[in-house]
Amino acid sequence: MALLNPSGAAPAAPEGGGPGPRVLLGAREDRLDSVLALARVAAHLGGLRRTGRDGLEPPPAAALVCDDAAATGRLLELGVPVVHLESGPAGPADGGAPPQRALLRVHRPGWLPPPGPGARGARPTGILAPRRTGRSRTRSGTLLMLSLWGVPDAEAESFASGALPELAAAALDRTGSCTVVADTGLARVRSALAAHPGVRVLRASETDPDALHAEAAVFLASPVLGALALAQARRAPLVLLPALGTVQRALAAQVGEVLPLPSAEDPADPGLWAPPAAGPWHLLDPALDDLRGAQRVARTLRQLALAPL
Repeated sequence: MALLNPSGAAPAAPEGGGPGPRVLLGAREDRLDSVLALARVAAHLGGLRRTGRDGLEPPPAAALVCDDAAATGRLLELGVPVVHLESGPAGPADGGAPPQRALLRVHRPGWLPPPGPGARGARPTGILAPRRTGRSRTRSGTLLMLSLWGVPDAEAESFASGALPELAAAALDRTGSCTVVADTGLARVRSALAAHPGVRVLRASETDPDALHAEAAVFLASPVLGALALAQARRAPLVLLPALGTVQRALAAQVGEVLPLPSAEDPADPGLWAPPAAGPWHLLDPALDDLRGAQRVARTLRQLALAPL
């Protein structure tokens, strides 16, 4: 069925969990933030049975939908209570505002400058961190986490044919291996990297980016909240890829007001491939360094499933 697939959206969790109420989970496969957010919340849903797009017969007790306003609206019309989670800043690729009847949550770390006026009733979650924050002692290679969601075609093509192969080649040379995790535009990315067969290219919705990060020595990522949350939770170094599109540029500017993160502008810079042991996360106000966002969203969904409105 296409309930959670009107424009690239899809479920991110197969049937699973405990004997409790059944909840439907859905996210946009074409958006890195959305995939990461859903996976991190799902990790805290012990005691609930999880299902994806085919889980409407019988109707689930509740649903968690990341970013797909159309899917949220359709579920509400079917009488399913929904927690609608906005995984990152809104952009032109969004499908509009979610219905007010949903419980609205917004992934927003407290240390970022306040955003503009949001939807009425939308609550910020704090950082959506991975459940496991440890890193391998023998980590190696480079993880390059790329989001092309909402990026104009010309800009995406320019990056894929120019800076991306140069960064991948340098990563292979400096760290021995390179894995690229992308959300959309996979054909374009694979074509651009065809001359470097040692580079793995994976779709974000079909792998576990958080686990790959635990094994990597170097982390290059688009300026998106999911990647920032990952590095913050693990106190790991992070090098930002060039910001692509208006959403990434706006977020990168906001982050730059708070944290001095390096940028991957020069692949020949040896500092990119031998980062310090940790990033600048110690600069954050401890009162705003809150990693419990995924637990909060999971708790809300559990309460909705057990005692629907």
